[in-house]
Amino acid sequence: MSFVDELRWRGMLNNIMPGTEELLNREQVSGYIGFDPTADSLHIGSMLQITLLMRFQQAGHKPIALVGGATGMIGDPSGKMQERKLLGVDDIKANEEGIKKQLEKFLDFDAAKSNAAEIVNNNDWFGEMRMITFLRDVGKYLTTNYLLSKGFVKDRLESGNELSFTEFNYILMQAYDFLWLYENRNCKLQMGGSDQWGNITAGNELIHKKLRGEAYALTVPLVTKSDGTKFGKTESGNVWLDAKKTSVYKFYQFWLNVSDEDISKLMRYFSLKNREEIEALEKQHSAAPHLRTLQKALAEELTIRVHSTEALQRAQETTAILFGSSFEEFKRLSNEEIEDAFDKDITYRISKNLFDEGTDPVGLVGEIAAVFPSKGEARKSIQGNGVSINKAKITLDKKITAADLLHGKYLLVQKGKKNYYLIVAE
Repeated sequence: MSFVDELRWRGMLNNIMPGTEELLNREQVSGYIGFDPTADSLHIGSMLQITLLMRFQQAGHKPIALVGGATGMIGDPSGKMQERKLLGVDDIKANEEGIKKQLEKFLDFDAAKSNAAEIVNNNDWFGEMRMITFLRDVGKYLTTNYLLSKGFVKDRLESGNELSFTEFNYILMQAYDFLWLYENRNCKLQMGGSDQWGNITAGNELIHKKLRGEAYALTVPLVTKSDGTKFGKTESGNVWLDAKKTSVYKFYQFWLNVSDEDISKLMRYFSLKNREEIEALEKQHSAAPHLRTLQKALAEELTIRVHSTEALQRAQETTAILFGSSFEEFKRLSNEEIEDAFDKDITYRISKNLFDEGTDPVGLVGEIAAVFPSKGEARKSIQGNGVSINKAKITLDKKITAADLLHGKYLLVQKGKKNYYLIVAE
């Protein structure tokens, strides 16, 4: 199956410029995707672009990952109704290093191979460029009329929001990136998300007008959930690829909790398994959805890819311990592992002094920690054996003391079968 046919089968092909497929079938092609360093880590919203580069290389082509040290100082306005906050130079440099290290994990940089991956930084050519040079070599070839026709420009202006001259020039900078790579790396293809089509085709236009060259483009869809909302965010924010920003446990759990409506699409998008393997998993999942075969397979594959096999095993152990019945097993977790497993919205931090003389369980979970919306509901649930603390059912006459605190600070509260909360006494 060719690279483009593979994208079609996976539902990953959004736009493709005429002649692109023929070019890819005819020769080894250098193609690039840009990543602006807006943070010191990429998040799973970038995973489709990373996976696209991986597939591109697997198909025998040469992937180039462009880290936008220069464009990152402006911020891509695509899809934004307000101007991004400008980052400082030191922040951008730190972010560049973080993103570069992450990209190096996913691509093959073996110089002995003709399609060895490469990472470039557009600050290398923009850093010393004079403004007059930029205006003559780039601005001369792309008219204002052409730039105003671009989707994000029209959207911003029609919404009544302002578009700064700085943002307006982002298109020109990205267009020049493509021109520079075309001239210096024989790069004939730019890829990206569907929101980048206007920026990408501006590069094609610049190459055609300035050099009379032929360049090509393709985009993949933006990843959304079945309800139309943005993919890759939780109530706590972005799901990051850096374990310091999103723990391995939370990363693993994110994929385990993907809905049945979304999982088949996401499996085809993100898995590197072949068509036969994925279709076999889809049949298994369809026959017994409650076993969550697809979710488990994708969670395991991506956790290993982004982190490691050892990290996956620890995340699976943590999952088994949290949702198991043994408090002895739960006690094996470290403080860091315990707190990593609970989002802020299900963590309650209270004064340790409350446990000096023993705390009423109804007041604890129905008022102080507010696991329940009221003391009345907390009392009713406790009477019905619906509340456990540290994996043990509690009764109304049970007093919670400092002796009950795991590691001197934690209480694991379970409401019903699946709802877990963490109380941290400080």
